[in-house]
Amino acid sequence: MLYYLFEFLENQYQLPGAGLFQFLTFRAALSVLLSLLIAMVYGKKIILFLQKKQIGESIRDLGLDGQKQKAGTPTMGGLIIIISTLLPVILFADVKNIYVLLLIMTTIWMGIIGFIDDYIKTFKKDKQGLKGRFKIMGQVVLGLIVGLTLYFHPAVTIKEKDSTTITQDFNVEKVFGEETKALRTNVPFFKNNELDYADFISWIGEGAEDYAWLIFIPVVILIVTAVSNGANLTDGIDGLAAGSSAIIVLTLGIFAWVSGNIEFSDYLDIFYLPRVGELVVFIAAFAGALVGFLWYNAYPAQVFMGDTGSLTIGGVIAVIAIIVRKELLIPILCGIFFAESLSVMLQVGYFKHTKKKYGEGKRIFLMAPLHHHYQKKMYHESKIVTRFLIIGILLAIISIVTLKIR
Repeated sequence: MLYYLFEFLENQYQLPGAGLFQFLTFRAALSVLLSLLIAMVYGKKIILFLQKKQIGESIRDLGLDGQKQKAGTPTMGGLIIIISTLLPVILFADVKNIYVLLLIMTTIWMGIIGFIDDYIKTFKKDKQGLKGRFKIMGQVVLGLIVGLTLYFHPAVTIKEKDSTTITQDFNVEKVFGEETKALRTNVPFFKNNELDYADFISWIGEGAEDYAWLIFIPVVILIVTAVSNGANLTDGIDGLAAGSSAIIVLTLGIFAWVSGNIEFSDYLDIFYLPRVGELVVFIAAFAGALVGFLWYNAYPAQVFMGDTGSLTIGGVIAVIAIIVRKELLIPILCGIFFAESLSVMLQVGYFKHTKKKYGEGKRIFLMAPLHHHYQKKMYHESKIVTRFLIIGILLAIISIVTLKIR
């Protein structure tokens, strides 16, 4: 709202200082500061409200050290993240931007699914929460909406260099062509690192590219479902999900910044994505909210994010990665989520296989997800989280380096 107000004041009255709001970096800085302030100041009030309403975590006895002390810790703390993100975005972002609208919708949609799950666990005393098929259904619907929007909306375009000219000063100048609709994405570590989803069905014949959405949309659904569930599995010890997500989100902010800037995208030889730069304001607010939440979620946690937070975090990260066309980097950038999910799949698959073959199920890990394996090995929560975050930083650096490694 302030974005439009100051735009009006600058255009109509040339108000001194109003032009600052046209600068992306200025609005992003305000967003991160405000979201951090809301999360840290009002987060405490939300925690006290949750305690007053006795909205506490019901802990299953997994035989882990320090587990019983966590019983009764307020949950549904994901509300802190959601509120602290949306308020700065509404104030400072161009909410007419299709990418910002998609992320606002994703935040609310996944927040509602997670809230229902936490509500059932807390008030209905059902430890299973919302049935898995309904969670998956909600994630599939979100993936479908995001995929269809990115495919059909006219504002979702790319701009490519289509020629070069020599100026009078004998400098080579890149000339960008018109905005075009294209289902192209970046493939890390490869020369000419472009992948067009239409190539998968080009064998059908002429005009096959018109049906590329048949490939693209299922991929979007798969990514949204996988990342949101991966974030949900990662949220098992104090500070792990919030800390690792903050690293991922800040890295995606760098990708959004360079992809939405015509000079940086030219220098790095990546897609220039018109209007994507506005995502930086949303990402700044989201990162500030995560760090502010981490203030209360670090060991020993005063609040848990619950599925309200973890499903929202995963959904938002997935959608941002798809928008900036870095979805193929997810296994690296979201390596913590990937490892947590993989450990569960391997554990369950191996247990079923050995039970069928030998009559007794065997395990690969002491416990899954992976962070519980290290808890069983008597590592302290803080050490596990710190080491996981160090690995997350290394993965983020590798992801950023792929901008130039071909």
